[in-house]
Amino acid sequence: MQAEIGTRVRVGDALMADFLLFATERYGLPILQPLAEALQAAGHRPHALLVRGAAGARLSGVPALDVRQAVALRPRAVFSAANDVPTFVRGAKVQLFHGFNVEKRGDARGHFRIRGVFDLYCTQGPATTAPFRELARRHGHFAVVETGWPKLDPLFQADSPVQREAQALRASAHGRPVVLFASTFTERLSAAPHLHDAIAAEIARGERYWLLTLHPKCVPALFERYRALAGPNAAFVETEQLIVAQRAADVLVADTTSVVSEFVVQRKPVVTFRNRAPKPHMLDFDDPARLPEMLARAFAPDRSLREAIAAYADAIHPWRDGRSSERVIAATEALLRGELGRLRRKPMTAWWRALQIRRELGYWGF
Repeated sequence: MQAEIGTRVRVGDALMADFLLFATERYGLPILQPLAEALQAAGHRPHALLVRGAAGARLSGVPALDVRQAVALRPRAVFSAANDVPTFVRGAKVQLFHGFNVEKRGDARGHFRIRGVFDLYCTQGPATTAPFRELARRHGHFAVVETGWPKLDPLFQADSPVQREAQALRASAHGRPVVLFASTFTERLSAAPHLHDAIAAEIARGERYWLLTLHPKCVPALFERYRALAGPNAAFVETEQLIVAQRAADVLVADTTSVVSEFVVQRKPVVTFRNRAPKPHMLDFDDPARLPEMLARAFAPDRSLREAIAAYADAIHPWRDGRSSERVIAATEALLRGELGRLRRKPMTAWWRALQIRRELGYWGF
């Protein structure tokens, strides 16, 4: 069955294409914002459906809708920065992903899990494109196009607000090197409880300036401990400012968070604490006392490390032109025109997932 093609909504005498942006967590907003701006620049009209952990958040310049309004909109496509998508909203369902594949779980439960609700997967780079294309060949009910990731567009746009904000953030360092610390919320993988004292010691030393952030799902007590480190040598940054912080920093200290991959795309060194699947582009360690040593290595990377970083960056996200959002739009339009081939009917498991989504969002209209 071909992907359902949405409608156009008449406003006055003009026909304007409507699209819906969907997120369930705050960390989805920086993924959707560049796409929203690209849609607006192309003459389209995006709206946002932000639920669960993203409820109450806003996308700049994008009207927020509730579930019933989203259904009434009848968008041409729904772009999801989440694992699922409201299947009861009309339009093609497009998966943007909420992070890179960092191997927190096995493929069947992790990045390559097929839930049966998407028509198009917009992949980030060759490392994920090939597996998803094989899955598309096997399942037949979705298409795959490598577009790059909208979230990273501002990192590579020379005159973007992110660049200017990053410069302002670096100004607080007063010429010192800048380190970003980021941590996942998964308790067994999180570096935040283990590295606090070591990071606090580095901040007190004042040799480098620190930017601190945590996953929104981390426990409040951790937020309190890390916010308390802010001062002349450190600042705490919120989730929505993570891309700015990544642009501003020279080195990242993290764990198994997908921020590691986002940061490496810039070809900058990363120090990881007990990463679940350490690779040559990481400086991985398991003893907090070794943090100063690892930082010293990161700020003076040898040739083999630089080459490993570049190779990994090219594998996961070779796009460095800041135009991934435009490619997502082009791929979606190609899908809607039927240029990506005929799609099979969704599997029966998709109907069960659709019922779960209705229950989670509290919508039972038909």
